[in-house]
Amino acid sequence: MKKGQIKRWFHSLYWKQFALTAGMVLLTLLLLGVSFYALSYNYTVTEKRGEMRDRANLIAQMSIDYLTAGEDSISEQEDSLRRLADMAAMMTDVDFLICNDQGNVILTSDESLVGRVISIPEEICREVGQGGYEARSTMGIYQQKQFVVGVPMFDRSSNDIGMVIAVMDGTELMEMWRSFIGLFFMTSAIILLIAFVASWLTAIRQIQPIQEMVQATRAYAAGEFDVRMQPSGSDEIGELAASFNDMADSLMETERQRRDFIANISHELKTPMTTIAGYTDGILDGTIPPEKERQYLQIISDESRRLSRLVRRMLDISQIQSQEMKKEEFDLCESMRLALLSMEQKILDRGLDVEADIPDDSVMVLGVNDLITQVIYNLLENAAKYASPESTLYLGLQRNHDKAVVTVRNQGNTIPAQEIPLLFERFHKTDKSRSEDKEGYGLGLYVVKTILSQHKEQITVTSENGVTAFSFTVQTAASALYGDGNGMRG
Repeated sequence: MKKGQIKRWFHSLYWKQFALTAGMVLLTLLLLGVSFYALSYNYTVTEKRGEMRDRANLIAQMSIDYLTAGEDSISEQEDSLRRLADMAAMMTDVDFLICNDQGNVILTSDESLVGRVISIPEEICREVGQGGYEARSTMGIYQQKQFVVGVPMFDRSSNDIGMVIAVMDGTELMEMWRSFIGLFFMTSAIILLIAFVASWLTAIRQIQPIQEMVQATRAYAAGEFDVRMQPSGSDEIGELAASFNDMADSLMETERQRRDFIANISHELKTPMTTIAGYTDGILDGTIPPEKERQYLQIISDESRRLSRLVRRMLDISQIQSQEMKKEEFDLCESMRLALLSMEQKILDRGLDVEADIPDDSVMVLGVNDLITQVIYNLLENAAKYASPESTLYLGLQRNHDKAVVTVRNQGNTIPAQEIPLLFERFHKTDKSRSEDKEGYGLGLYVVKTILSQHKEQITVTSENGVTAFSFTVQTAASALYGDGNGMRG
């Protein structure tokens, strides 16, 4: 594995997640370990010192009799006291040093000190005389620190006659804590291993779909939109994969529309430009006779205007898509009458009858007046173009709760069901012979759909038995003011 790959691996989501998990586990173990160590250590040391103090007090009581006994009974008391000290030492692993009031050891159960002249340091004697002594100390006697407990001895007159020092080697106790620390680290290692495996399994499940998304994203960047994710479940990763697939479908559809748009616009631009260039060259090189030049110049002029109208229509679409909607109240009935008057000449040219079902009263709606009027005009233009000669063209308005519904209907050829979803696409024509239709570009209904989408309105199409109807909705002003069509305030 290359250095860069190793670096990316250690900066991956898995290692970040593992580092977080391991850090939390270690912190938890550390806090628990320190707490347990402190509590158990203090408890054990306190218990041991209490036991040492009790044994020292017992030896002190026996030692008082020994130190205050007469010369005749000293030997007998010494033997009894030694046996008691030896027995207490064997039972508790504690050695006892019996000292006089000068701090000199006169009797001890520690065999390593027998035969030696030993004195307890003055500062320790002072603390013992003031009520007792507890510490870890060598006392100037031992090579290593010992747990030491000292208790004073007083006669019946409360005179200080000596002290008893209880000494315990702390090696065994420290060894126990070293074992505990070793067990703690071993347990931590096992828990970290379990955390490593668990986080690895979890991370693999989470990272694999993300890696697939990265590869799919790169494929999309290269123009390959057929890559799909495999949903891994109903959790967030599964929802992300499903959303990713939806995005891929949308991108594929957008790419298809883009390619179709480029192909269509190229075709639409190429036809008039080819005509203009061909006839112009024919006039210039004398192929077209002078007496026919005017006829072909008229064709060139018509094609130039057609090309201009196409470009202007495309610019209109771009402007509609980019502009912000500033809705206002206007009379929809008036807009319908205006659009119908604008279509009068084309309707007469086709010999059509008009059935207008427009209310006499005003129907106030909310939107952009010019754009809604353009929608009505485009629908009327499309209906007139494909209506049978001398048939009836219908334009009507109805109210449906908080919406005004405008319907444009004509009589002509039935639109195939598979064509209906494609009607509002750019440059789509039910008649595939584009050159036969010099006036249409397949943009009128696309403009309609764009305007209504900007208004967040809907349009529906039905075509049965030669009757085709387009119906679209516009929000009424009263519903926008009061919240619903019944005049109830929201």
